Amino acid sequence: MNKILIGLAVLLGGCLGYPDTVKPVNNFELERYLGKWYEIARFDHSFERGLESVTAEYSLRDDGGVVVKNRGYSVEEKEWNESVGKAYFVKNKSTGYFKVSFFGPFYGPYVIFVLDEKEYQYAFVTSSSHSYIWFLSRTPTVSEELKNKFVEIIKMKGFNPDNLIWVDHETTEK
Repeated sequence: MNKILIGLAVLLGGCLGYPDTVKPVNNFELERYLGKWYEIARFDHSFERGLESVTAEYSLRDDGGVVVKNRGYSVEEKEWNESVGKAYFVKNKSTGYFKVSFFGPFYGPYVIFVLDEKEYQYAFVTSSSHSYIWFLSRTPTVSEELKNKFVEIIKMKGFNPDNLIWVDHETTEK
């Protein structure tokens, strides 16, 4: 079983809560969020350790949920790891708060707490605790200004920016 799948099972085995310093975005539009996102930064976790060129791709499921396809290149193994899961809204369709599963009945939170609401070009996402953070973008690179904004916001929300891994999207063959 690949690293992404194993780690996501551990992450998603918890409750659907999230840190009290963040709130899911409102006025969320799923149709605009669908598609491919590039992971710009994250905290280190066993399920993504050593992975570069990490992407997440979201598409609609027939049952109204969302297909979640995560993909990353293992530098050590020199191969791609991929996992596919499903996500459903927790509250309502206008709140960026999902429950995500990669293993049967085990769900964990996916909380979009900052979103470029005008263009849907970047999102800051967390899960059940301050141990999980992701900076997603529609492009594999972002400006220094946006990186600094991300660091300042997560610091204010109680996340430790010293633990960030900045993802390299240039070293692997596609």
